[in-house]
Amino acid sequence: MYIAPANTDLLLSEAQKEQLYVKLVEQVNKDFTLANEPVDFEITISPINLKVGLHEKIYRLIQHKFGEYLNLLYIIDVPEKEIKSLNGGDLSELAEQVAFLILKREWQKVWFRNRF
Repeated sequence: MYIAPANTDLLLSEAQKEQLYVKLVEQVNKDFTLANEPVDFEITISPINLKVGLHEKIYRLIQHKFGEYLNLLYIIDVPEKEIKSLNGGDLSELAEQVAFLILKREWQKVWFRNRF
């Protein structure tokens, strides 16, 4: 049964433990490319660098390319309800929370594909 991790660090450690981390990075790259916002993370990227790189990309999209940011969320299929529940007061914190929601959705895709 799929249980969503509570935070980014737990999600990334679970992906490594299940030996699906490379698949997670590939899925992130694929969906960002589909949204015409490629990130091209190397499959050897460390979890901390993935977390930081994703945060920076989301931060820049929110600040400078909001339409593309919304398109990305749609393509990845991040639940709108979860996005609306976030506090947008601090842009950096918002970007971090959105990065987690993106990773959580990507992890769900990878996990289910691996199981079924």
